[in-house]
Amino acid sequence: MPQRYNDVYLDIRRRLLRIGVTQPELEAREIVCYAAGKSRSEFRRDMTMYITPETERAAYALLERRMDGEPLAYITGEWEFMGHDIEITSSVLIPRADTEILCEKAIEMLPDVLETGSDMSSARVLDLCCGSGCIGISIALAYPDSSVILGDVSSAALQVARRNIRRHSLSPRVACVQVDALKPATISLGHFDMIVCNPPYIPSGDIAGLDRSVRDFEPLLALDGGGDGLDFYRAIASGFKLILKRGGVLMLEVGIGQAKAVETILQENGWRDIEIYRDLSGVQRAIKCGLIQ
Repeated sequence: MPQRYNDVYLDIRRRLLRIGVTQPELEAREIVCYAAGKSRSEFRRDMTMYITPETERAAYALLERRMDGEPLAYITGEWEFMGHDIEITSSVLIPRADTEILCEKAIEMLPDVLETGSDMSSARVLDLCCGSGCIGISIALAYPDSSVILGDVSSAALQVARRNIRRHSLSPRVACVQVDALKPATISLGHFDMIVCNPPYIPSGDIAGLDRSVRDFEPLLALDGGGDGLDFYRAIASGFKLILKRGGVLMLEVGIGQAKAVETILQENGWRDIEIYRDLSGVQRAIKCGLIQ
């Protein structure tokens, strides 16, 4: 019996709900849109139209992958972050809503950290451990005159970041550089008004207990923060002071329950004006700090 787009969407939504997917409406819509090659607005427009058998089969094949645990972002190859569509592959973490508080605060604060009399054309931002580049790209889109460097140790991640730069027409003021956050920064990177970083912060011993959709599909390199999950914070707090401009700020995402430990690490390394921000779930998720001048 012929099916309409809405019929297939509702059935996929029911099946996703049954396996405990937290946003079944969103994921069902994205699966049908991807299978049909439609935008979200086109899907809404065509919901009462009949779906072709080929598109229906494609949608259910995608559903099978999702029900087997594969994250939707890796199935469709993109995810939304800060209102922007970001290309995603299995070489990078999937952007999460939790990270948006870090990005929002960075966007809010950037004008205030520039030297007196400077405009946004002088602003330089380093998105360290950039992955897909979602944070740095969102900052660059918010401030069209700013310059952003996307830095990551992973060559595969930087390939994704470069495609996202092209996708959002941000060349040449956004560029990629291979940077190992566990090693001290070099002056060759230049100096920055802001360093923003969502580093790996899962303790090594906790990796095996993560949800299968994370453990088996997302890159270990972007998850493993060392024995206590704090290796990257120690390295960044001590090794990246040299490239921060006078009055500049460092902004970090932290895992659940890590904020106070990271605050201590920052204090021990001479950072001041430390502020902690909560995400929409009330979790202490982002930290801002500056240097004692």
